[in-house]
Formats: sequence, structure tokens, C-alpha cells
Amino acid sequence: MPRKEMRCLLFSSKVSTSPSPSPSPTPSPSVSHFPLPSRFGLPPSRPSFSESVMNRTLEMAEPIIMKWNPETTTFAKVTSLFYGNRNEAIDFIQWVKNLQNAMQLFITGNSSSEKIVRAQNLMQIAMKRLQKEFYQILSMNRAHLDPESVSTRSSRTSIQSSISVYDEEDDDDIKIVNESMTEVEDGSSIAMADLKLIADFMISCGYAKECLKIYTVIRKSIVDEGIFKLGVEKFSASQIHKMDWNALESRINNWLNAVITAVKTLFNGEKILCDHVFASSDSIRESCFNEITKEGAMILFGFPENVAKNSKKSSDKVYRILEMYTGISDRWPEIDSIFSFSSTAIIKSQALTSLVRLGEYVRTALYVFESDIVKDTSKSLVAGAGIHNLTIDVMNYLSVLSDYSNILSDILADSPPPANNSALESYLGFTDSVESPAPPVTRHMAQLILVLLCKLDVKAKYYKDVSLSYLFLANNLQYVVVKVRTSNMKYLLGDDWLSKHDSMVQQFAASYERLGWSLVTSSLPEDPTALHTREQVKEIFKKFNSLFDQVYRKQSVCVVLDKKLRDDIKVRLARKIFRGYRAFYNAHGVSMQRERNSTSVVRFAPEDVGHRLSDLFFASNNTM
Repeated sequence: MPRKEMRCLLFSSKVSTSPSPSPSPTPSPSVSHFPLPSRFGLPPSRPSFSESVMNRTLEMAEPIIMKWNPETTTFAKVTSLFYGNRNEAIDFIQWVKNLQNAMQLFITGNSSSEKIVRAQNLMQIAMKRLQKEFYQILSMNRAHLDPESVSTRSSRTSIQSSISVYDEEDDDDIKIVNESMTEVEDGSSIAMADLKLIADFMISCGYAKECLKIYTVIRKSIVDEGIFKLGVEKFSASQIHKMDWNALESRINNWLNAVITAVKTLFNGEKILCDHVFASSDSIRESCFNEITKEGAMILFGFPENVAKNSKKSSDKVYRILEMYTGISDRWPEIDSIFSFSSTAIIKSQALTSLVRLGEYVRTALYVFESDIVKDTSKSLVAGAGIHNLTIDVMNYLSVLSDYSNILSDILADSPPPANNSALESYLGFTDSVESPAPPVTRHMAQLILVLLCKLDVKAKYYKDVSLSYLFLANNLQYVVVKVRTSNMKYLLGDDWLSKHDSMVQQFAASYERLGWSLVTSSLPEDPTALHTREQVKEIFKKFNSLFDQVYRKQSVCVVLDKKLRDDIKVRLARKIFRGYRAFYNAHGVSMQRERNSTSVVRFAPEDVGHRLSDLFFASNNTM
């Protein structure tokens, strides 16, 4: 302690919150007011400066400390120093600090002095008092010190500077603390400031272990309780393995909600509070935070790994797995910041391990999904050559999967690229090169669609009528193209892929028109207005009537569920059939109507043909 302070302490007559010392008794008249000579004829030795400081400090500090000794007075047992007169609490700590400084000054050469023993006893009493106050503040302010309040308070204002009271270069800090506390707006800030005030002093006095024990017991219970209330439980591998999907999905939903709150509020709030209270010691702050959060954090971040390792790999569960992956990866910057201590590296390691296991689950599930497509052996025909359930299921699956394209890019980034194969690239529908390779997620998505299209090509061969095979392919590929164009797959596969497969749809549709309606179109002359004999005209009308009626009945069961594709096919059929028949009818129909039994020759007016063509490809039992 600086000598200037010691002099102030030595000649101070009173302390603002402590009673004035009792006046010394009046000396007896028989006693001289002057020093008596010693037996050697020398005046008695005067007390040293350090001894004078110790005497004065003991005289002033003892009544203040003993007043709050919980073992000697009922008042001290039931009353809180920090919830009473705040000035008295600050003075209590200041006098204990003065006592510590006086001991440090006095102890050289006097380690066994009665005064040192007396001072040490007072220090122990004071530390017990501060331990009690520390515990009371933590336990009585659970609402004010809940992680949400702490993190919210921290985002509004910083109170770090106003509670740094033990800077040895500025002994007026205690006054600043006293003044700053009057400006604090809420209970959490007051409690945080009091905790730091006590912690700083107990650590400086060598009582860090006692302070840390109290803090970790209370705050760990809050973290553990918070994890439990968020619905996160610790399960063994066998429990996860035996759990049915509905029960497991319920736990996953709890976890997805919990991880947001736990990272943003629970762990973040505890980190803020711990950093604040133990700002004076990096090692204590690290040890404390690790002790408080490790168990809860390991349960939280260990759950995804447990699910990924011990639940059945299934493609229909992959969305939940991707959401869990997102739950960690989206919050990784916060996790990395909160658990930045070396002692908490195991927590970050657990979170990363869960990401790895979840990624492995997703990759396996995608391979299972592809295998399921290949293994589909259904030979049932879709009525009207419509859209197969396999097409609907696969494309709906991929459409949702594409919403996780960013996550899939991370998961599939380490997948080995397939060997360069120009034929494969052509089938996949996009250009790939060594200089500009397609992203793994793009290749994987295109590969899955290619597997589907190959399987559809096999199923198309089950139709005995070849024209229906092509209509089946046109319908199903159009469904694929629409799903790609209206989902995030559009950005993965690109315009070239869409253009290529649009062209394929048109080719399939053209093949259907050619094979399904060629008999009708060939029944009409290339030049409908050319001169023909009466018998030739009659024969053309009869042949058209028969073939149109026959083909129409056959094709009327067909469906084209996509409106654009349906309209395109109708327009082309109308161009080939309706226009040709109308021209022939206008050129020869009037003369045929003069014939006897003309209705058996000219059965269809152009409008009848147009109406029938317009009514094609609708089906009420199929929807897109």
C-alpha cells in the first residue's frame, strides 16, 4: 500500500459507516504523561510504521467485520449485507481490503505476531461473510440472472467498466462503483455488479476456490435445468435404436427448437455472466464456464450423433437429419465463439462429430434412395399413359431435397467425382469439364433423375401400343421438367438441362402423334382440293370416318395432365387433321350431300372433328 494511503489510514479519526472508537480512559494522576526511562536509561521504542498501520486497521476493521459474523449474531445470520445499506457493503469490502494490505505490510518479520493471528481470523470471518453474500445473490437472483435476461442486458449496454474496482492504480474505483450502481437500470445489472465485486476481492485474497465452488454449483443447476426444460434428454445408443420413428421424430423436433434457444440464450447468457463475474482471472473464467456448461452441452450436441449412428438409414427420414445438420451448421459461428476456451474444445469437437455423422447418414440415405428406384419392379400400367407414382414420389422427394442444396453441397463436397465420361455427361444433361467441374450436389441430383428416367423407359415398354409408350414418356418427363423448373433444382441443373429435356418431351410427343394418329392423317389426300372422281371422294370420306372413329375411341382414354403439353399436342393434331379435313370437306362435302344416303358417307362436319379433338386427353381420375 502506498505510504500516502497509510498515513491517511493512520491519522484517520473515523469511518463513515462504522462507529467511532471508544475514547481512551483518562490516565491515572499517579502515572506520568511522559515516557519513563527504561532499565537501561533509554526511552521506550516507538511502534514502527507498519505496526501503527496494523493497529489502526485492526481497531477500525474489527467492529465492522464482527458485526456481520454469522456465527456470533442472529442479525448477521438473517440479514444480507448487500441487500441492506449498499454503502455499508462497499465499506465492508474496503476495510477488509485495508486489512489485507496492512497484513502484507506488517507480515515481514512478524509472521507469528498476535496481531497477524488476529488479522487472519478477521479475514476468515470476512471471507465466510462474502461467501454467504455471494451464495445469497446467486440464489436469490435466479430470475434476474437467468441467461435470457443476462444476454438481453448485455446487448443493450456494457457494465464492464463500471465494476472494475480493484485496479491498483486507482483506489477511488470503489467510489465509482458506488456511484455507478445508482445508475443501473435493472436487477440483473445490480446482481452482476455485486457478484463481480465479491469475486474480484475473494480471488485477490486467495479464496478463488471457495468462490468458484459456489458459483459452479448454482449456475450448473440452472444450465442443466434449462436443457431439461427444452426437452433434450440423454439417451443411450440402444434406446435410440429401439425407438419407433414417431417417438424419435418428436425428440428431434424438441432438439431442433432447443438448439436455437440453448446456443443463442442459455450458453451465450452463461458465457456473458461468467466472463463478467470472473473478469479478473482468465483461468478461473475458463474453468468455471467449462464446469457449468460441459454436461448440458455434450448432451445437446451429442444427440444428433446418437440419432445418426443408431437409427435406421432411411431416405424418408433424411429431411429431419438435414434439419439437424442445419441446426448445428447455421449456429457454428456462435458455438465457436461461445466455446472458445481450450477446455471447452471437447464441446466443439462433439458438435463437429455430430455434423460428420449426420453427413454420413445423408449420403447413405441418398444411396438407399437411388437403390430403391433401381429395385422398383412394378409392372402395372398407368391408365391413359399418365404419370407413374414412382415419378411423382421421386420428383417430390428431390424437389424438397433441393431446398437443402447448400447443406447438401457441404455434405457431398468430399464425395469422389465420377470418372469423366462424355456419354454419361450427355445423358445427365449438362456440360462438365476438368476446368469447370459441376458441383457434387448438381451431379448427384442429375444422376438420381437419370436413374428415374431409365426406370421409366423400362416401364414404357409394358404398353402393347407403342404410341402409348411415347405418350407415357412424354407425360412423365414433362412432370420431371416442371418439377425442376418450379423448385430449387432449376438452379442446380441449369437452363441447358431444362432445354435439353424440354426437347426430349417434344420428341416423345411427336412420336406419339405420328404413331397414334398416322392412320387418320394418311387417309386424307396431300392436296385436299385436288380433283377426284365421285367414287374416290366417297371412298376418302368413308376411310376417314372409319379410321378417325377407331383411333379416337382408342386415344380418348389417354391423358395429358400438363396443360401446356396437352395444348401443344392438340394444336399439332388440329393442324394435321382438322385443317386437312376441313379443306377436303369444303371442296367435296357439298357434292356428297346431294347423294342418296349422304349421312353414311359424310358422318363428320369439320366442327365435329374439332370438338372431338378438343375433348381429348382430359381425365378426372388423375391430377398433376
